[in-house]
Amino acid sequence: MRYTVGQVAGFAGVTVRTLHHYDRAGLLTPGERSNSGYRLYGEADLARLQQILFYRELGFTLDEIAEILADPHADALGRLRARRQALREQIDRLERLVEVAERAMEVQRTGVTLDPRERFEVFGEVAFDLSYATEAGLKWQDSPGHRTAMRSAAEHTKEDWAELMREAARWREELLAAFDAEEPAGGERAMELAEAHRRHIARWFTPCPSDMHRRIADDFVSDARAFALVVPPSQQRPGLAAYLRAAVVANAERRTGPRGRPENETGLHHPHPEPEGEGEGGRVRASESSRSSLPEEVR
Repeated sequence: MRYTVGQVAGFAGVTVRTLHHYDRAGLLTPGERSNSGYRLYGEADLARLQQILFYRELGFTLDEIAEILADPHADALGRLRARRQALREQIDRLERLVEVAERAMEVQRTGVTLDPRERFEVFGEVAFDLSYATEAGLKWQDSPGHRTAMRSAAEHTKEDWAELMREAARWREELLAAFDAEEPAGGERAMELAEAHRRHIARWFTPCPSDMHRRIADDFVSDARAFALVVPPSQQRPGLAAYLRAAVVANAERRTGPRGRPENETGLHHPHPEPEGEGEGGRVRASESSRSSLPEEVR
């Protein structure tokens, strides 16, 4: 059985041009030609082509393949072993590159520049859900507050994050204690916890007026991934997210006053809204009693 160059190209998955190149290089010269001068490939030619394609797939050059096929005593096994080692080294390098790419994506999505070991040391069981971080980034990409929060997060050192998480843990203990004691969400203790949370966001990430804080709290109820950044699943209770949201709403109403006008930190009404004060490096500073949040929650 003889096959034309077009037929061979079709079932071998190569181009006619490639087969012509192999012929000119002396790597695969068909055994016969038709009366019209067209190349005709036999079974031996196809077997040789299969070998060529095998070595090409492994990354051998055409010259190396020619040497292997030209000498029946060539150390093909040794070459294969060497190629296997080279491929393993290439795989290791590519895996490292994948890790670098994933790390870069994670930093872009969360704003956290810690390496995985540092992140585990600082955050423990509080985990960043990259799907949530990505959705939040797309949803709030035009929000000045979100951009400010991401910039602030990227500037935090490991020590900053450690301090932030210590505050978060203390605040979380107080929140759970208030919830377990059945303190009313609209009561003084719950509203103070909500205010501490708002101030914490302002201190570490971005100015957080009451309307922004309410939108953040809405996410706690509608998206479990958002609430998990504040209270890890192992510490959550049924109804806790709704409780915190209700406390945030009550505190927002208290802060804005009966006519919806913003209040300053002493409770006095401003005739016009005033921005939160900013500390060094553009980071907003609130009281040391401020508590928890994470970058993706910021709107």
